[in-house]
Amino acid sequence: MTEPYLGNPARCAAVLYKYDFVFRKKFGQNFLIDEKVLTDTVKAAEITKDDFVLEIGPGIGTLTQYLAYSARKVCAVEIDRTLLPILDDTLKDFDNVTVLNEDILKTDIKALAEQENEGRPIKVAANLPYYITTPIIMGLFESGAPLDSITVMVQKEVAERMMTGPGSKAYGALSLAVQYYSKPRLAFNVSPASFVPQPKVASAVVCMTRHLKPPVTVTDEKFFFKVIRASFNERRKTLLNGLADFSEFHFTKPEIAEAISRCGFPPAVRGEALSLSDFAALAETLYSLYMVSS
Repeated sequence: MTEPYLGNPARCAAVLYKYDFVFRKKFGQNFLIDEKVLTDTVKAAEITKDDFVLEIGPGIGTLTQYLAYSARKVCAVEIDRTLLPILDDTLKDFDNVTVLNEDILKTDIKALAEQENEGRPIKVAANLPYYITTPIIMGLFESGAPLDSITVMVQKEVAERMMTGPGSKAYGALSLAVQYYSKPRLAFNVSPASFVPQPKVASAVVCMTRHLKPPVTVTDEKFFFKVIRASFNERRKTLLNGLADFSEFHFTKPEIAEAISRCGFPPAVRGEALSLSDFAALAETLYSLYMVSS
């Protein structure tokens, strides 16, 4: 198998020139051109010859080459049809790569894992389009697919949100969701100079190892996340007002106040003060009230 070569900026530029490629802003295209970042990403993802890897947004195949060199098989999902002939060229010497011209948000990842990896756990690796980072990550977790880990390049600010805890300004619904489904860790930070074109923000690679079992137990997972979303919908509001104003709930303020009191939280508490286990307790209390009143 040919060794990866697109980590070389000159070779990457040559491919872009050969196909007269024009970056499409609507797809958030920023391609990696830093060999160290690419090799470090594969290392952080702990890719081995036993692994099936799902890559999201392969671009011209830069990270794909490095993944293919280390993995048993790679399936790369690319939404931009204009990149397909480039990928045919850059990946022609890698016989363990399949490219799907699909929107990852509409892809049946669980079925893909069944078809391509006999339902065994898969690893995800990607340089994500920053404008849809959260929907992609949540889509992966909620897909029902057997995920072993997710290793992604994201905006540094988003990486901080994934790993922070109660009391931080960065703490929010994404923090809680990522920590409910996985154990996140910061692998390393990445300079804008590692991309073409250069983004206006710093980036970071985050590894999320899927929990075998969530750290908290809830009766209704969808309801649990509705409680979380309502609590951070308007950060200036107290938890009581946020839940009362959430359109998908029909609790009265006295019912919400009672649930908050039963959990032992101060009456004027805000969502950013609650931990994952606190939210689980609140959701279970509200759910019992909801079931009784419905």
